[in-house]
Amino acid sequence: MNGGTIVCGVDGLAEARPAAELAAALGSRLGLRLVLVHVLDGIPAGTDESVGARQQQAGAERMLALLAGDLGDGVETRLVPGARGDTLAAVAAEEGADLIVVGSRATGLRGRTLRSGLARELEAATSVPVLVVPPATLSAELAASRNTGAPPLFQGSDTVALAITGDTASFGIGDWASVFATATDPEVFDGTEISLTGFVAPGKGGFDLTRLIITHCVIDAQPASLPVAADDIPDDGQWVTVTGTIRDVNGQLQVAAASVKPIAEPKDPYEF
Repeated sequence: MNGGTIVCGVDGLAEARPAAELAAALGSRLGLRLVLVHVLDGIPAGTDESVGARQQQAGAERMLALLAGDLGDGVETRLVPGARGDTLAAVAAEEGADLIVVGSRATGLRGRTLRSGLARELEAATSVPVLVVPPATLSAELAASRNTGAPPLFQGSDTVALAITGDTASFGIGDWASVFATATDPEVFDGTEISLTGFVAPGKGGFDLTRLIITHCVIDAQPASLPVAADDIPDDGQWVTVTGTIRDVNGQLQVAAASVKPIAEPKDPYEF
């Protein structure tokens, strides 16, 4: 999909930032151009000379500039007056968008239902796929709620075969979780050194280093975890970088931590 475009609808609400951050992560990984679009809803085209309209526009320009600066170089911005859904759909058509990304609000029991009025408006206004992003990064609590007790397999047998060769420099937690779950000769991996980043989840005899893996859509993200043996266990949900060695303990693989370094949540918190 290299050379395509993502259009992300943003506003001044809290749900805009997670949508923009995920759009930027997808754009970076897939080689897609990112355009952040703020629609000045309630200001019809051609009526933007009033004091109120100029103030609203100035605030929106500052918000877009700040958000684009946080996301890094190459992010484009557009500020367009008009009706929210129709205008964003029109901009997506002008930009040749392959995907529209919008934010949402969590509603319902334990916040498991996402609501986005803009997404509903876009359904009737565009044929471009719309991705609705949760209002905040998926958390350790959500990872626990989606844990079925059986490790999901994010990769196939080729991942284990590649791991056996020692070519694991690009492996993330999802790759290693598949290896840990399916390796028939765990002793082969004993002594492998790793450095991985994830958040802390409860585990037996230590903690589980966890990451949410997106295979199709952020809404369907599933947790992948690696058991870590460590003397000091950070708080649940804390992001850490673990450096250590994979060990075969009675036929079960685990990570023996040499260091566990607390870090801030990364800008790209998911694996793909």
